[in-house]
Amino acid sequence: MSMGNRENWDSRLAFILAAIGSAVGLGNIWRFPYIAYKYGGGAFLIPYIIALLTAGIPILILEFSLGHKSAKAAPKAFGFFNKKFKWIGWWAVLIGMSIVIYYAVIMSWSLIYLGKSFNLAWGNATDSYFFNNLLHLSKTPSEIGGVVWPIFWGLIGIWIWIYFSIIKGVKSVGKVVYITVVFPWIILLILIVRGITLPGAMKGLSFLFTPNFAALKSPEVWINAYSQIFFSLSIGFGIMIAYASFLPKKSDIVNNAFLIGFANSATSLLASIAIFSTLGYLSVQRGVPVSKVVASGPGLAFVTYPAIINLFPFAKELFGILFFVMLLTLGIDSAFSLVEAFSSAALEKWKISRALMNFIIAVIAIILGILFSTRSGLYWLDIFDHYLSVYGLLIIGVLETLFVGYIVGPKKLRNYANERSDFTIGKWWDAMIKYLIPAALIIILIWNIRDEIVKPYGGYTRGALLIGMSILIVTFIVAIVFSISRARRIKD
Repeated sequence: MSMGNRENWDSRLAFILAAIGSAVGLGNIWRFPYIAYKYGGGAFLIPYIIALLTAGIPILILEFSLGHKSAKAAPKAFGFFNKKFKWIGWWAVLIGMSIVIYYAVIMSWSLIYLGKSFNLAWGNATDSYFFNNLLHLSKTPSEIGGVVWPIFWGLIGIWIWIYFSIIKGVKSVGKVVYITVVFPWIILLILIVRGITLPGAMKGLSFLFTPNFAALKSPEVWINAYSQIFFSLSIGFGIMIAYASFLPKKSDIVNNAFLIGFANSATSLLASIAIFSTLGYLSVQRGVPVSKVVASGPGLAFVTYPAIINLFPFAKELFGILFFVMLLTLGIDSAFSLVEAFSSAALEKWKISRALMNFIIAVIAIILGILFSTRSGLYWLDIFDHYLSVYGLLIIGVLETLFVGYIVGPKKLRNYANERSDFTIGKWWDAMIKYLIPAALIIILIWNIRDEIVKPYGGYTRGALLIGMSILIVTFIVAIVFSISRARRIKD
């Protein structure tokens, strides 16, 4: 089935699995549980659900409609409605490509840990192993140090995997996701059963589901809830626009958006049950409260969970292997979807073979990924992630909703989506796209900027944060250049 010369998904199921695979990634396994842990357990679920219903699913419908109606990747999808705004699409895919550069490094860590799982090589001091033996972490971001070669070789391996996953575009993606989406769910269910049968599991689950309402007063909770929805649902990257552009003409839009949105959030919740039940077990074994057992950020996956595996009464190596295979298979879907969003846009602009385009992207990404493979890589990963996945994605969300709200007209897209969907959305969607979502995101951004002026993020120096912020400015400038430059045919 084809739309002119444009390739299509083999089936609706392939599209849904690919979209869910893009949405469900490493962020569901360690980012969501850690943020929930940090901001009051059950209390975080409240702003998270609000963010899903007031921004996540409505913008998912918006992006599906833009991509399907235009049958183009993000830049040309915006240009289809108004040529002056192609830069929004370019900025979205460039932010996504910037994120996958360091995201692939996290996957490299997972690949290394998978190898270590066969003999639990991380030992009992899991924090020391991660920060000292694996990362060789320097004291400050400015102390770059040398390249940590195992991480760099792992990075190359990950990019080879990404390259072959998208070598034929959605045709190869549609086949890969049957394994990389379904298999992690099976592993996750195994880990849940193992977790809830451990002594102290209910202690951890109580921490997850008992809300600390005082935490809702913090602006950080709300901005992290909305940024988690954007990051986890893959909205604001141009991914869902590109994926929807490959759908046949008679394809449901609204149903798909709700199905993918709820499937993603359900996975985050299931992952949290698996994680928090084992955290309860760890707290009992160590004799400390649940609130004292988690390392910061990615340490949840690479410090805390290995420590839990060490305490398992049997089959420790097996559960270690299952956990890191799950991380890798979840991560690869998100990684190649980010690349596919940019690659699809680039292929529409520059006439070049897909194989060569993806090779060029991989080589450039590996070179840029060297920074995150150095001894100070963890610091720069944290700084860049803060500005790209928090500020970058929320800014794109504001731009998308304002574009549809005041340039395209929400009624036009709503009617288009309703004509193709089993159940319809009403005028409430127009109001959310035109007023509620952009207003809420702008308020959250201003609120957070004000707080960060007083207290710089993460305790980093303002110079380091300025470098992190500069990536947003650079991607914006490149987006403008790409949007106004003429397309050229590049010889293979």
